[in-house]
Amino acid sequence: MRCAAGIETRTVEEGSINLDPIQAAGRLTPEAMKAVIAWGDGYSVCDHCHKPFRLDYVTNPPIADFHTDLAQWLGMDKSQVVPGARRAFQEVTGALVGKGEPVMMTGMGHYTAYLSVEVVNGVVREIPQTPDHHITAATAAERIEAAVREFGYAPKLLFIDAVDFMYGNMHDVKGVAKVAHQYDIPVLYNGVYTVGVLPVNGKELGVDFVVGSGHKSMAAPAPSGVLATTDEYADVVLRTTKISGDVTGRKFGIKQVGILGCSLMGAPIVGLLASFPAVKERVNHWDEELANHKIVIDALQSIEGTKVASEFPRRHTLTRMDTAASFDVVARTHKKRGFFLSSALAKRGITGIMPGVTKQWKFNTYGLTREQAEYLADAFVDIAEENGLRVG
Repeated sequence: MRCAAGIETRTVEEGSINLDPIQAAGRLTPEAMKAVIAWGDGYSVCDHCHKPFRLDYVTNPPIADFHTDLAQWLGMDKSQVVPGARRAFQEVTGALVGKGEPVMMTGMGHYTAYLSVEVVNGVVREIPQTPDHHITAATAAERIEAAVREFGYAPKLLFIDAVDFMYGNMHDVKGVAKVAHQYDIPVLYNGVYTVGVLPVNGKELGVDFVVGSGHKSMAAPAPSGVLATTDEYADVVLRTTKISGDVTGRKFGIKQVGILGCSLMGAPIVGLLASFPAVKERVNHWDEELANHKIVIDALQSIEGTKVASEFPRRHTLTRMDTAASFDVVARTHKKRGFFLSSALAKRGITGIMPGVTKQWKFNTYGLTREQAEYLADAFVDIAEENGLRVG
């Protein structure tokens, strides 16, 4: 079935249990679906854009109120919506980092964080992960000291992932932020896997910037993201234009420099707004999400040779599994090779695990019901038994 010429109708969420790590918390709420249809036109939210001609002042839809509520919800002073978390990274580095200046980055950071430093011609210095795949305050301190010796001054910014995309591990944000502030280094909290799925309070964490992803973790259309900051850095990062034309003398009011004047329009912003009440509520049920995830993890660990490659016990619903001694053993002789696992899951209405991968793979159960979690757990056990693996 096609929804338009050459475009197949997407039925993944309706017809399958989707375990894709980057899609689990981005599914739109029914309210967002309706809002997107009603406000999907490109400049729809500009219907009521009057002086001072800035989207975060628009009251219908309630974009202005959303900015205030968002900052309060994240325990920060000011907020802004952006076209994806990566644009928030870019906005902060663009305001704080100059050519040749160092930025501390975790060795597990997303590539877009690195590119946000590269685009301003900054220099990256990494905080390596521990053998058990964690970023610690002690290691951060060592690397900051090394950077100070190398450059003669402290790095201009430090990125810390709340939960990394490689293992879904939680890192010592408070500890790292405390160390960074001893050197007067502002800290950017990358919450693309936390903002919108579990409670986040930036000031309690001791960070200067909180970044979230609308389309990854706030049930919003892409591209959408959020940036929140303290008053200390708001005037710098959310600064307004001062430029003027040398012939015409043109000036541009209070347009914001870091986002080239206006932020999200149309579907992304109304979807973000429409899902926000549900998102604020669902972060209060994180324990239920972890309980459902544990059902699946327990089933997988009952398969001989299967291990959790992420930290354990699990503190997040994004997990990396090591099945080199179980499913990968089957793949060596199976006629479908490594594709047998994704094929067997697909027959059971389960998708989202990378096809052909059986040594180590990631999945995310966020948003599944208890019934779906139990079905998923049974499916992994059934597949193991069908292929001669021992289940304990």
